[in-house]
Amino acid sequence: MSGPIQHGGGLAAAAAIYGGEPKDWLDLSTGINPCPPPLPAIPDRAWHRLPDRELEHAARAEARKFYASGDRLPLPVPGTQSAIQLLPRLVAPSRRVAIFAPTYGEYRRAFELAGFAVDAVTSIDEIDARHGLVVVVNPNNPDGRLYTREQLSLLVENLRQSDGILVVDEAFGEMCPDSSMAGIRDPNLIVFRSFGKFFGMAGIRLGFVIADESITGRFAEWLGPWSVSGPALSIATQLFAADRQRIADQIAMRRAELDSILSAHGLTIRGTVGLFALVEDEQAADLHAHLCSHHILTRKFDYAPAWLRFGLAPDINADLRLSKVLDLWRAGSA
Repeated sequence: MSGPIQHGGGLAAAAAIYGGEPKDWLDLSTGINPCPPPLPAIPDRAWHRLPDRELEHAARAEARKFYASGDRLPLPVPGTQSAIQLLPRLVAPSRRVAIFAPTYGEYRRAFELAGFAVDAVTSIDEIDARHGLVVVVNPNNPDGRLYTREQLSLLVENLRQSDGILVVDEAFGEMCPDSSMAGIRDPNLIVFRSFGKFFGMAGIRLGFVIADESITGRFAEWLGPWSVSGPALSIATQLFAADRQRIADQIAMRRAELDSILSAHGLTIRGTVGLFALVEDEQAADLHAHLCSHHILTRKFDYAPAWLRFGLAPDINADLRLSKVLDLWRAGSA
């Protein structure tokens, strides 16, 4: 795999093709909460000083409660993307890597750039002793595939017998808490959590690694000191203690509205993770272009041309905007 991977959120690139100012577009291309909670007050010292141990420890302590990680303190990292780049260092070059596909493409890219042989798998039965590391995004982006905690616990137990590591990316874990592996302690298990998706603050670039100290200690050493900003740590510490259920209820309400709009226009929802819905339609490419022509951005996939991912709209006005543009689409294709 060569060249950069196309992700959601490319408003500037879309506007360059279809016109308009990025700020005037409706961005449905990402899986991020469009209704973030109010930004908490950030102490002046978070801006003026390098983040000290006290600030980091406070964020880690609140993260432990929020993620229910037991006696392990989640390690803050500058977005889980930074941790993905470090994963090849954990695996012997002679071992193979397995990634449950299709999924977030940066995992495969990171390992292939590091020279590893990567197997794209679709079933737990395909994992064997050759695999030194296995990646599963759970729940999965973009198709909503979900494994139970029991299934993944058995997988990590089997991997341990051949000294293999299981990485579970729970970027959308708040949507399926009963399947989370954050509270499972196993020396061969790594769990990634994303702060920005559920809280709708992807711009602060913050994630957490949950694993035994033998692993998080290595990640901390590789990232170096002050890898996460003081303002990001301060925001996380406060929002972790906020009303989680209120945020979840608002996401559920926005998701119900999106489902209703898509279904009303005859679009088939193939999968979902709460913060987005994946549509399967033979005219997905044309629909994507139609939406762009009306300055609505969705996420298309080069490996699945019949797929189109819709993120959540922020409010009823955005719902109406999407619905009207889909009305035009159906009228034109009738």
